[in-house]
Amino acid sequence: MTRLKLGPKTVTVKAKAMPDIRPEPVVTDTYVRFTQTCGGRTGVPAPRPVSRKPLFQIDSAVAWTTLSLTIHADGHTERELVGASCFPRHWIYDDEGELVMQTGLTDFSTWINDAFGERTPWGDYDSPAMVQPVESMLERELASIITGDGKEKSREISKGNILIEQGAAGDEMFLVLDGTFAIEVDGQPVAQVGPGAIIGERAVVEKGSRTATVRAITACRVVRVPRRYADERELSEIARGHRREEA
Repeated sequence: MTRLKLGPKTVTVKAKAMPDIRPEPVVTDTYVRFTQTCGGRTGVPAPRPVSRKPLFQIDSAVAWTTLSLTIHADGHTERELVGASCFPRHWIYDDEGELVMQTGLTDFSTWINDAFGERTPWGDYDSPAMVQPVESMLERELASIITGDGKEKSREISKGNILIEQGAAGDEMFLVLDGTFAIEVDGQPVAQVGPGAIIGERAVVEKGSRTATVRAITACRVVRVPRRYADERELSEIARGHRREEA
């Protein structure tokens, strides 16, 4: 579905599904792997530049997700987000409705201009998905409150720049809105975090210096998390799950 806001009203336009792509399973002596691509055209066409006259074309961009499931001979299974369009963000749930995977980066400009025809899995192309760890339920609840409030302005962090530096004093927390950060301890990368994660809470809870460096490995966008959104118990719970330097 595509939702358009027209003044005080919202109009929902139905998207057009593309045929599912299901290649033959990969079968070996120890496992079998199934892969499937699902997606479709958005409900509202948009202009995009083309190389021939009249130099633009009005068409609907295509969004898709490619998943694989590997079943091993001993009964255990592995799931993988193999590919995905670079917009919108993709959220993958298991058979019990739990969020298990998510993409960490969106690129609307590339998607709206390139996701057509041959530049889709229905042509001969799939884009790899940058998969990020799933944040905790508490982080997701706080993220929903913060983004719904709309009072805090977002901040853009260029690729390679540092948001938080190990050893520095600091009392600010941040919510990752877009992109991927590397968490570095003593100069060594120990983890990556993406959209929905809250970072910087350790120094706030423990009233000490920063315990890790947070460096953007893609273009990123964050928003400051005011203390009023979370009490000490909630921040301590998030901090307990982020003791990466002790891993």
